[in-house]
Amino acid sequence: MLLSDKFGRPITDLRISITDRCNYKCIYCRTGNEGALYGDLPFSDYFRMARIFASLGIKKIRITGGEPLLRKGVVDFVAEVAKLRNAGGEPLDIAITTNGHLLSDMAQPLKDAGLRRVTVSMDAVDPDRFARITRVSNGFDNVLAGIRASRRVGLWPVKVNCVLMRGFNEDQIIPFGMFARDEGVVVRFIEFMPLEEDRVWAPETVVTLDEILRRMSEYRPLIEIPHQRSETARRYRFDDGVGEIGIIAPVSHPFCGHCSRIRVTADGKIRTRLCSVWDHDLHELMLRGASDEELVAFIRSVVARKEERHHIGEPDFVPASRTMVHIGG
Repeated sequence: MLLSDKFGRPITDLRISITDRCNYKCIYCRTGNEGALYGDLPFSDYFRMARIFASLGIKKIRITGGEPLLRKGVVDFVAEVAKLRNAGGEPLDIAITTNGHLLSDMAQPLKDAGLRRVTVSMDAVDPDRFARITRVSNGFDNVLAGIRASRRVGLWPVKVNCVLMRGFNEDQIIPFGMFARDEGVVVRFIEFMPLEEDRVWAPETVVTLDEILRRMSEYRPLIEIPHQRSETARRYRFDDGVGEIGIIAPVSHPFCGHCSRIRVTADGKIRTRLCSVWDHDLHELMLRGASDEELVAFIRSVVARKEERHHIGEPDFVPASRTMVHIGG
């Protein structure tokens, strides 16, 4: 029987973080003072988890971090995961989320290993602004080179994720629209969520979907593209057909009712939601010698407890037990 939660939502997307380490210190994510909090596991352990989840109906696996390209052996890991088949005997859709700093030299090897798609985190198209946000002085040119290398080798579509924060980079909306058209990538704006180390989130810091659409329409009209119910992003193309943007709006337009995702942290904990206050220790069972059948039973019991929705912005909201960098993007 394939994975589904008590609300009848099929669980088809797995995100596995393979490291807690990151070479950037983005202001909306990290304090700049803390490093990795959790150790990496051997790739063989992540592979066993991926294999079991695939047998339960997972169709997509996204490799995340931290910054996953920091892990030596990540290309070989992708190649092993690419050999897996889902419950229907089909190849998995394998993607990676990266800050792009190391991507230009790794795009071709990752593609050859079986990676299908890449998402690059990039929060400004102005080099100076980019450096202030990431606190890395030479990052912009490296990331741009990584994006272009990914397009060149056929990691398609290349998605560029931009987290918007009022007072930091909301003036980048139109420049990112131009960037999507010029570079042939899909730019996705993400509403700022309370998952940062500094815990400075407040409703007024959120640049909402409606505001993004209003600002972008000052540049060019947008036409909405139909999307699947489980997709996180609302998709739009420009009126002349050149360029696409997406908006992920978990705060102003929650999509919890169709959530198909489950996450595994770098230290082997299952998280049923980004904003969950609980971890479920899959790796501990593995260390104790659990069989595949016992791991399957544990995974099913965890998924059955997946929460219905988040409560961001509500009076009873409790912040997630981990911040984003320690969960996996």
